Amino acid sequence: MELQLIHGPWPLYTNSFLLFTPSGSALVIDPNADPGVYEKALADRGARLTYILLTHGHYDHVGAVAALRAATGARVHMDPADASGSELLPLTPDLVDEPWPDAPELTLDGVTFRIWRTPGHTPGGVCLHTGNLLFCGDTLFAGSCGRVDLPGGDAAAMRRSLALLAGLPLPDATQVLPGHGELSTLGQERDTNPYLQGQWF
Repeated sequence: MELQLIHGPWPLYTNSFLLFTPSGSALVIDPNADPGVYEKALADRGARLTYILLTHGHYDHVGAVAALRAATGARVHMDPADASGSELLPLTPDLVDEPWPDAPELTLDGVTFRIWRTPGHTPGGVCLHTGNLLFCGDTLFAGSCGRVDLPGGDAAAMRRSLALLAGLPLPDATQVLPGHGELSTLGQERDTNPYLQGQWF
């Protein structure tokens, strides 16, 4: 697998990720850049977008979903709890093709993702792990964590989600791929991130 980081527009510069599979397909996580950016990246690789995976439903992570879904036929996976059609959570249920399964794992185009439910930033937040990659959305940042003061945020749920991430049975070298800011590793966050160490301010 190969990974490409794509930033969303100013001023938020949301992180999104294209994951290219050995079979020639691609999956995108949290697309919010101009749809043409993804289409060009796909064309450059001769890859076909098959799935859109959303760690949560905030507007700054889903801006390209409808256009990419319409242009490519890619299927959208997201927790329906985040599909409220509001200004903050703009996707509507008809744009979510599949909820995350009850089973802990999901295999798409030969890529198996381990799914951890991590509410707190939003009710439907998840983190996704495959290989040495951990897609954290806005649950965990380098040195910080997602805010909980927006509608649907829940500080107690976030504390539980961060405790879950701190104890994941994953190597320290696992790459932490957050929804904003710098990339990190799970070991770095375990060692230095006060929120992952159980501190709450």
